[in-house]
Amino acid sequence: MTRFLALALLAASLHQAKGATVKANDFGARGDGTILDTAAIQRAIDEAAKTHGTVTFAPGTYLTGSLFLKSGITLDVPAGVTLIGSEHLEDYPQLPTRIAGIEMTWPAALINVRDQQNVTLTGHGTIDGDGPIWWKSYWDLRKTYEPRGLRWASDYDARRPRLVLLQNASNVHLGGGITLRRSGFWTIQVLYSHDIAIEDVTIRNNEGGKGPSTDGIDIDSSKNILVAHADIDVNDDALCLKDGRDSDGLRVNRPTENVVLRDSIIRHGAAAVTIGSETSGGFRNIEAYNLTALAGVGSGVLIKSAHTRGGWADDIRFHDMTFTGVPIPIHVTMNWNPSYSYATLPEGAKDVPPYWKVLTTKVPEAQGLPHFRNVHIWNIKATGAKTAVQVAAYPNATLDSFRLDHIDIAAQTAGTIADSKDWTLTDVNIQTADGSKLAVLPPGATPPKEATAFGDREPVTPKP
Repeated sequence: MTRFLALALLAASLHQAKGATVKANDFGARGDGTILDTAAIQRAIDEAAKTHGTVTFAPGTYLTGSLFLKSGITLDVPAGVTLIGSEHLEDYPQLPTRIAGIEMTWPAALINVRDQQNVTLTGHGTIDGDGPIWWKSYWDLRKTYEPRGLRWASDYDARRPRLVLLQNASNVHLGGGITLRRSGFWTIQVLYSHDIAIEDVTIRNNEGGKGPSTDGIDIDSSKNILVAHADIDVNDDALCLKDGRDSDGLRVNRPTENVVLRDSIIRHGAAAVTIGSETSGGFRNIEAYNLTALAGVGSGVLIKSAHTRGGWADDIRFHDMTFTGVPIPIHVTMNWNPSYSYATLPEGAKDVPPYWKVLTTKVPEAQGLPHFRNVHIWNIKATGAKTAVQVAAYPNATLDSFRLDHIDIAAQTAGTIADSKDWTLTDVNIQTADGSKLAVLPPGATPPKEATAFGDREPVTPKP
């Protein structure tokens, strides 16, 4: 794994534009924050693509809809420059993609690399999604959906633009000091892509409010990915691995594999590093290390799925992490957020969108149960926790061959490991205020009701 990731990073990092540098202003971009500059910036991108050149900007604030980067170019957003997203949905073309685990038509992101290669997005400037208007649209919809038993549909029907999408892309380098803020939905989604390096990025999604489902970096059915030196403040999962939901994810059946997440700090979010809840395609050869999570993060290591997701995980390594004030440092649940995870149509529902039918397609039990094995978690230091370890799955789909070693946690209570098989615990030191010891229950035993860490798509309550 080290060799190919090094090569991927080298290829992305050493990609330099061969052609001329063009300035978007020379193609009509105003940068006054009021005139829509989409067409002018896109003209500059198209021109730079002819020679594998660079697009840059004079200082200013550039109001724009979706932009589409082309193979071979560099988009340089220098200090003093902000690209801010339009507040109008018509400025984001509806295109085929995958969103929250199912393939469907959805608004393009603000910055898109679709079916392209050898692309760099860099600079010390800012890309701003102007999130509050999109967050409000979500809460307004959810207030009407939830009483009708449609909590699960809220994320799909509130069409909020992502900030950056890499789809069917390869050899992309994203970073170089750039700031990504106030995303309408997920901040960076790496979808069906390979050989991607994301390094030296700052993500801020809790400015001007707290955006629901504003994940930091989502690696979705992709491979050969490196994320390093990220500074993340979001309102859902910070560093997250995904690969499909339920029947549609099982149909696509593309794993996420060969991923390294390292040397990053998470200030707010549902979890520091997450696998799931979209797990249908499986995970292989995943490593996360040198992560720091602060109070404001719900879980440290979080593995989550559901009994309709299916999928598997093998050879997962989480190590050398420090959690301060994180309620649940080690958290595994295979029955995550039922009101979101299990979609059913209300009685009498007619003329529903096609993707509702996809979401409510039944998955046979044998396919729906997730299977996770060979997970190694070590060198974890946590203080100020509520529940040190919280693990639960299913008696007929146990969590197999996990190893925990060199774990040092100070917590209110120790917690429970349920539905496990062939676990090894070595040098696990849990200091508890209530004097409890970590309980390892045999498969089939009923674990206590799960503690709740904030986050997990339920991080905030909308204002009246």
